[in-house]
Amino acid sequence: MTDIHAAILGLVQGLSEFLPISSSAHILLVDKLIFKQDSGAAFTAVIQWGTLLATLIYFRKDIANILVRRNAAAEGNAGNQTDQHLLLPIIIGTLPAVAFGLLLKHRIEHEFRSLWIVIFSMIFFAILLAIAEKMYRARREMGDITPKDGLLVGLAQACALIPGGSRSGTTLTGAMMVGLERSTAARFSFLLSLPAVFGAGALELWHVRHKLSEAGGARPLVIATVVSFIVGWFAIDWLIKFLRNHPTYVFIAYRIALGLVLAGLLASGVIKDTKAEPVADNQPANSLTR
Repeated sequence: MTDIHAAILGLVQGLSEFLPISSSAHILLVDKLIFKQDSGAAFTAVIQWGTLLATLIYFRKDIANILVRRNAAAEGNAGNQTDQHLLLPIIIGTLPAVAFGLLLKHRIEHEFRSLWIVIFSMIFFAILLAIAEKMYRARREMGDITPKDGLLVGLAQACALIPGGSRSGTTLTGAMMVGLERSTAARFSFLLSLPAVFGAGALELWHVRHKLSEAGGARPLVIATVVSFIVGWFAIDWLIKFLRNHPTYVFIAYRIALGLVLAGLLASGVIKDTKAEPVADNQPANSLTR
């Protein structure tokens, strides 16, 4: 992988991780359509640490409030404040992604990376987001989130294990369906993503640790991660401000249009569908250097 290839993937990751358009789908499409290869699910999972760091910095005050056991309700300021009550919903909401991620790991890294699956996922979950927008009646804020909400939004987050689903999109859909205001739904979506993204990145980094010692093995990974961090920070800030006054229909239309265009190109044979190649059982599922 060249430095330019890695930087482009980092740019795509940073821009698309937080927008409800699916970062894994866009990285896969850029890889297959421009570079004629698949960098692999492991590469995608690890460079998400760049956007993870952007999330940690952007929401540092919210995270501190949760971890130091601040209680906004006890202080008479429960509204849209983050406090220790969110810790349990976040923990519960992380469990579905962990369970399904481990159960379906091989399929996620191979069969699910078919472009037909990506197309179906992009369109299907865009329709669900449109339904959530149609049903949208903002009535709850951050202080109203319960463990049950965490579980429901966590189940939605698990759907993003399918490339094209979009972690931001599925969790935003779930959060809006349980009645959270849009920008609050986005904030909770980002906070909920922290344990899952960290865990997925750590697991994949462990699997490919031997590859990092090869010549140039870590360089593309570092470049893509740094770029995704810088771009991701600005993407978070823009999306939070956008959702305060706008619905998500522009993202819904984009996903459906892109899905239909790709379906047409695939059906006509203009582009070909390929999958990540299987590897030996004692080898990492995807190489970071190919």
